[in-house]
Amino acid sequence: MRIVVSEFTSLDGVVQAPGGPEEDTDGGFAHGGWSHPYFDPEVVGGAFDDAVAAADGLLFGRRTWRTMAGAWPERAGDPFADRMNSLKKYVVSSTLGESDLTWNNTTLIGGGEALGEIRELRAAEGGNLLVMGSPTLVRALLGAGLVDELRLMLMPVLLGGGKSIFPDDAVQRPLELVSTVVSDNGVHVCTYRPAAGGE
Repeated sequence: MRIVVSEFTSLDGVVQAPGGPEEDTDGGFAHGGWSHPYFDPEVVGGAFDDAVAAADGLLFGRRTWRTMAGAWPERAGDPFADRMNSLKKYVVSSTLGESDLTWNNTTLIGGGEALGEIRELRAAEGGNLLVMGSPTLVRALLGAGLVDELRLMLMPVLLGGGKSIFPDDAVQRPLELVSTVVSDNGVHVCTYRPAAGGE
């Protein structure tokens, strides 16, 4: 399988709480919902539609999984929601138990063994394993060289601090820009893959 990460990000690399004010207030983050003014159905919405359509499974950290599990099941009947609900899902957590997995087709990956289990999953037959949100998990995946494709929806705003997906371990990781599309309101949807000769 290929691990594909899809993220809303500000120009200063913040991915925290793009969807709403109460999504993630860790660290006193006060800009929840910051992505809304830059969303358009064609370019940004199209990028998400394409990513989900090409996915064979979804991989989440605990907080993002809880948010998604609280939203998508009640939207059944919408084609995008039906696709989200039907896909196989994996959640990395050291605190969730099997009884917490209320969103159908969800498998728990224990936090302590996560990278090893994700390596095995990646080595299995299949298409894309899509990661959305989940900054702590994505940072670990990037640090371990397990991300095959990074799709950033780069939005023209500075947030001045918040959670990032990028490792801060002083390791250089060259990337190759595969494609870019620009929306009318200045969002750059950029697809990157590890450069040849990189990790």
